[in-house]
Amino acid sequence: MFRRLFGQRDAEPASRLAQVRNITVGRTVALDPLAWRRLGAETCFTLDRDALEITAQGLIQLDDGPFVHRFYTDDHVMLQAMSDDAAGAAAYDFTLFTPWSSAYPPDGAARRAWADRLSEPVFNGQAEGLPSYPRFWFSESEARQPPVRLWESVYDDRTALEPYSRIFQTCMLYARDLAGGRELMIALEQEPQGGEPTHEIMIGIPLDMAEFSA
Repeated sequence: MFRRLFGQRDAEPASRLAQVRNITVGRTVALDPLAWRRLGAETCFTLDRDALEITAQGLIQLDDGPFVHRFYTDDHVMLQAMSDDAAGAAAYDFTLFTPWSSAYPPDGAARRAWADRLSEPVFNGQAEGLPSYPRFWFSESEARQPPVRLWESVYDDRTALEPYSRIFQTCMLYARDLAGGRELMIALEQEPQGGEPTHEIMIGIPLDMAEFSA
């Protein structure tokens, strides 16, 4: 009764998700367009705005310890950060990715062929309208290398105790150097628990900390 009389509000529910440089579900991220414009006409990366509305958040724990924090918009633009802790208190290695293509593999043979492509030291992107990309992970070797496999837990509510989705991913990261900087590409198969697998390609760029804020 006294709360109603004096206008006191209940406390906002505590966030259970990491906040990486103040970024989490429900926040807006401002971007500096020079981050991609400096790459010029060579790049395949495109983005038609300088602000991202974050509506989902993913967390991956890698086998060797670091955490990957991912922040998504409704149209699948992804801002990614690495950190040594799940809270993202000391995050580093920021990247921004936009979707390039997405397809449902028709059968097991198509899935095996995709995994074979991800094992090569160079990804030939001609079928997707892309150039060739040298492998960034395991770049010290020209031998075939099995792609990385990991689980991502995805949340769409800051107060959630459990993820709304868990996605198994088979992926490889690639990079090519342009006159204005480096362009990244990640190719992956993702299979949500209880869902159908898809083959995805995303084009990315590295971000300096001064090139974004929330």
